[in-house]
Parts: sequence; C-alpha cells; structure tokens
Amino acid sequence: MNAALREIRRVYTVAAALRTGIYGDLAAASLGGLLVLAFAPYGCYLLAVLAPAGLLWLIAPLSWRRAALRGFLFGAAEFLCGVHWIYISLHGMGGVSAPVASLMLLMLVAVMACYSAAACGLTAAGAPAASWRRRLLLFPAAWTLMEWVRGWFLTGFPWLNLGYSQVDSPLRGYAPVWGVYGVTFCVVLSAGLLLCAADPSGALRKRAAALGALLILWVIGASFATIHWTHAVGAPFRVSLVQGNIAQDDKWQPEYFEPTLDMYRNLTEQHWDSRLVIWPEAAVPAYEDEVKLSYLDPLEAEAQKHGTDILLGIPTYDPAGDHYYNSVISLGKNDGEYHKRHLVPFGENFEFLPAWIRSLLRSMDLPYSSFTPGATDQPLLEAAGYPVGVSICYEDAYGNEIMRALPQAAFLVNVSNDGWFGDSIALPQHLEIARMGALEAGRYLLRTTNTGITAIVDAGGHVVSTAPVGEESVLSGDIEPRGGATPASLWGDAPAPGLSFLMLAGFAWRRRRKADT
Repeated sequence: MNAALREIRRVYTVAAALRTGIYGDLAAASLGGLLVLAFAPYGCYLLAVLAPAGLLWLIAPLSWRRAALRGFLFGAAEFLCGVHWIYISLHGMGGVSAPVASLMLLMLVAVMACYSAAACGLTAAGAPAASWRRRLLLFPAAWTLMEWVRGWFLTGFPWLNLGYSQVDSPLRGYAPVWGVYGVTFCVVLSAGLLLCAADPSGALRKRAAALGALLILWVIGASFATIHWTHAVGAPFRVSLVQGNIAQDDKWQPEYFEPTLDMYRNLTEQHWDSRLVIWPEAAVPAYEDEVKLSYLDPLEAEAQKHGTDILLGIPTYDPAGDHYYNSVISLGKNDGEYHKRHLVPFGENFEFLPAWIRSLLRSMDLPYSSFTPGATDQPLLEAAGYPVGVSICYEDAYGNEIMRALPQAAFLVNVSNDGWFGDSIALPQHLEIARMGALEAGRYLLRTTNTGITAIVDAGGHVVSTAPVGEESVLSGDIEPRGGATPASLWGDAPAPGLSFLMLAGFAWRRRRKADT
C-alpha cells in the first residue's frame, strides 16, 4: 500500500511539473474539447465534472493572466467542437459565403471562450492555489456567474451550459429547485470536491471529508429527483405533433407553397381525434394575412367542428407599427397570437454585430432577418382548454423567460425549425436543452420541429416518444395538464447567480481588507 501511494505521489509530481508549460495549455484545450462529450448525443455527463476538475488543477500554479489564457483555450476548444454546426446554419442553409460564415463562427467561439477565461482568471486571483476556498467556493461561483452572464449579454447564448449535461444524472434533481444555473453550480462544486479528494498532497482526513461531501451532494440530488413538485389538474388528453420535413432550400420556393399547405392540412385531417394539433415554426411559408381567408379560416372551421385546437407557426405582420413577427397562432375555440421575444443572433438579430457584418447579412435577404421581437408581457395562448407556455426555436434555452408562463400554463409548447442545423449534433443538443426546461417547470413539453427531433417530454424531463428524424410524420400521444409551481418557477434563475455574486463579492472584500492591513 505504501509503495502504491509513493508511486501515485511520484506520478502526480511529474504531472504537476509539466502542467506549467505548453503541455498544460494543450491539456486545457483537450479537456475543453472532451467536455462536449458530456452533452447530447453522447451523454457522458461525468465529463462535465472531470473536465472542469482537470482545468482547475491545470490553473493551480499560474498567475491570473496565465490562468485566464488557459481558460480561454479550454472554452475555445469546447465551443469550436460543440457549436461548429453554426457554420452549417450560416453557409449551408443561410447562404452566407464560406469565409464570412467561418469568420462569424470564430468570432462567436472567441467571445464564448472569454467567459471561461474570466472564470479562471477570477479563480486564480481570488484565493491560494491549493486552498479549499478556491476549489469549493471561488471556482463554482465564478463559473456559475460567468455562465449566467453568457446567457444574457449580447442577447445571450446559453448553449453548452454545464447544467444541461446533467438532465439524466443524479444532479438533475436540483433543476426544479434552483434551475439550470443551480445545477451548474453543483457540477463545478463536484469538480472542486473531486479535486480535493484526489489530491495526494492533501491530508487523508480532508480528502475523505471531500469524498463524503461529494457523495452527499449527489445523493441529495438523486432524492430531489424523486419528488413530484407539480400535480395533475385534469385528465390526460391526446395531442398530435406534425413534422413536415420540408427541406430548407425548398421552404420558400413558390412551387412548394401549395404542396406545403396541402401536406399540413392533410396530415392534420387524419388526427381530428386529438384535442390539440401542433405545427412547427413557420410551417406556413406566408404571412398570416395572405392566407387567412383562403386557408386558415376554413381550417379553423373544420377544427371547431371536430373540437380540436391547432397551434401553428407562421410569420405575421402588424401594419400599425410596420412590424414583422415570427409567431405562433391558435385556431379553434380560442384565437390568439404569440410573437417570438428572443430572436436568434446572426439569423434574426443583427444589432449586436459590427456595422459591416450587419450590412452584409441584410444584403443576403435571409428569410427571418426582418423580424421584430415580441413584447415581454404577452398573454398566454389557450389550447385544449388550458393556458399554454409557448416558445419558438431556441427560446427554450432561456429558462427564466419560460418561467414567465408559470404557474398559469398547464403545459409547454416549443415549435422549431431545426432544419437550419442540418444533420448535426445541434439536434440532440437542442432537445436536451428543451428537456431541462420541462424538468425545471414540472410540465409536459410538446416539441414540434419541421425536421429535427419532434418529441413529447414528460414533467420529469424524460422523453416519452419521438418522431423519426428526417421524415414527414405525425407524433401522437397523451399528455397530462399540470398545475402548481416548482421552486425554480417561483424564484427564476436568480438564486444560483445571486449566491455566486455574493461569494465573489465576499472574496473581493476579504482580499481588499488584507491589502489594507
């Protein structure tokens, strides 16, 4: 046993000596790339703990500047590997030239990497390298706060938040309690505890205590996952989700207009036994006023005859304000409209980009490039006799905005057009994000895509059923309307970032006080 411990310490010493140079930089980048495997479709959720633990160890002996650089390398590799599909969206689907699409992808990667750089820089500057305060307080707080800032700054891009990777792990139980950022905090805290437990230079008693705390953290998460935070408010009813599978290149071509409308109507008519039928984002390739009399009104009359409500994605126009919206409208017993509030960077929202890129993108006349964001206080749509929390496309990644529909909404609906992503890892990544939203809210989620992963997700974030990817199909099933509120739906995403900010402020105050004495 003693010989084994001596060998472990020897290997640790050699590795520690190598981590200060270029080998450490390469290791940080490698860990960032490996972190992508923690997310869908791979699902190796333990890597979300192991990769940050390795990064925390790699920055231990460094100044805050060198630690920030290593954090940048980690983040750059993570996002280059994890969101490379943005190039497909811009070039392959959006018609942006290859050089400009590549430049925009690299710009996004560089900006995203700055957040992990900031987290590592703050960590290295705030506490001694081997202290438990750095590992268990400062690093989790800095990382969580930076993820939260990334979720809203420059319109926000919360993709690859660590919390999303845990939708199938024991830590998922913390999501209904304090949201996805709370799960992130628990993930990074686990990384710090693991590093404390694995550090051969630490005292055996402290290492055992760290291991015990790690096990308790995960056991509590697993126990929370067994709690039903919400309750049924009505009998289950049948829904049908229509997946049109219209090729992105064909969607706006005039010759496909009538066939598209006929296809959606025919698929819907086969499912009048459902109380609710949902079509995907921009399923109708025309503005509402252009097809209202000839298509939507007859469809609504037929739906009312069968007691079925329809939610469908369609662009709308407000002549009073000369505004164009990416919308979902309801047809049936209660008419209504929801206008997308959070527009997609690059595709729908150019305002945060440099002027020359804005001009270039507008000159390409992308189909969604003229939309106006909807108001934040829109009334909920009603469908199948219940209020519904509706989101469009990647709005489902902004849990705090989804929570605005709660506790009134009995279930959630997300319509999307993941055809923009091609056949890439973005499809399962997006479903993973949507599942976390259902788990946070304690509500069923009906996710309808043009082509992507159309799915029914239960109130625990589990996938009940999916439609085949890349095929014209209709996914039908039963869902249960639910009421009540999870703690996360009452508090929003404030607790974890708020706690993280207070912790960082405490470290800053403590450091300044030491400097003054």
